[in-house]
Amino acid sequence: MNHRNPAPTVDIIIELIDRPGRPIVLIERQNEPFGWAIPGGFVDYGESIETAAIREAEEEVSLKVKLIEQFYVYSDPNRDSRQHTLAIAFIATAKGEPVAADDAKNLGVFHQWDLPQNLCFDHDRIMEDYWNYRHYGFRPKLNNS
Repeated sequence: MNHRNPAPTVDIIIELIDRPGRPIVLIERQNEPFGWAIPGGFVDYGESIETAAIREAEEEVSLKVKLIEQFYVYSDPNRDSRQHTLAIAFIATAKGEPVAADDAKNLGVFHQWDLPQNLCFDHDRIMEDYWNYRHYGFRPKLNNS
């Protein structure tokens, strides 16, 4: 029997705690879909989501992160045009100078007011949820309809 299941992924919202205003790191993707994205990627077989998040942060932006909390799970079947994925989003902190690596063509350090407009996947929604959480303490609402 062949099972078709969503692929688990992680997204890591990395706050740079050694900079004023705790800006976050985004990558510009080298591969399709092109645009800006939260660092992250697929969970490897036999790997925990926490280990995957730490690994992906180091691979993509060359930072050792401290995971602060598991923020939310994004599972809309249409969130990634390539295949059905589940994204477990983490909030993490780091210090130092991020460097684009792996499949990141470029990276940027952004505050809420200067985020790029061309965010990939559903990362615009994730960023909106994150800022609402950071500023007002509101967690994303479950979509039970």
